[in-house]
Amino acid sequence: MPKARNGAVEIEYETFGDDRPETVLLVNGLGSQMTRWPEAFCEKLVARGYRAIRFDNRDTGLSTWFKPGDRYTLKDMAADAMAVLDAAGVRKAHIAGVSMGGMIVQRIAIDYPARVLSLTSIMSAPSGDVVATPDAMAVISNPPPDPAADYEAFVAHGVKNARTIGSPGYPWTDEELRARVVAEHARAFNPAGVGRQRQAIGADGDRTAELKGLQVPTVVLHGEADPLVQPVGGRETAAAIPGAELRLIPGMGHDLPPALYDTFVDAIVAAASRAKTNA
Repeated sequence: MPKARNGAVEIEYETFGDDRPETVLLVNGLGSQMTRWPEAFCEKLVARGYRAIRFDNRDTGLSTWFKPGDRYTLKDMAADAMAVLDAAGVRKAHIAGVSMGGMIVQRIAIDYPARVLSLTSIMSAPSGDVVATPDAMAVISNPPPDPAADYEAFVAHGVKNARTIGSPGYPWTDEELRARVVAEHARAFNPAGVGRQRQAIGADGDRTAELKGLQVPTVVLHGEADPLVQPVGGRETAAAIPGAELRLIPGMGHDLPPALYDTFVDAIVAAASRAKTNA
């Protein structure tokens, strides 16, 4: 697969529907690889007329991993995303991000407004200060068992975590979650990157005042059952961005189950359609 470069940082990315006239850039959440935007999801965007680009954030997947003591910010991660657009030959794009990825696309819209056609912020917030439930906080705070020492314990930990923050109204089977944990570990495993990405979130502070200056068609999508970034995060994001549409989904937690693919795609396309209307 191709790689984009932002200085010394290499970013792994993949494109779908290269013949489509407009692009949707998909940005991942904390510690998650680009495969969390599954091919079947990307193909749904292509079927709706859009080119889709997914990529591994720095410190994740097949992109550059950093060393202990290294620090970076969401501004750096937003610049990585712009490097992906540059490498793919895209001047302006619709941008959509989940969780930390939602924070990154907010930062992109603030720092690179001329490159943004529309914004979809999903299960995210205008800062990293939204309070999670104790069980959900443990998911991102407690490191996994060493897979080299006890692989089955590692897999069970991943399945339990996914179940804890997942969508109660749209549950995965244990077999599906196990297959995802196994596939992601086989592709890349960099748990240390999660801590550095959390530092990047904290360093960006509260974006509310900056979001109030945006002039971009925006849809904010959030699960009513999200225990990690609770619904107040979506409400605050929508309240901050002028003209933003808020979509709260009953039974949705902090994940992208197949049953919600169309819900996510509809939100992205709704924002993109508003951009066309306003053009």
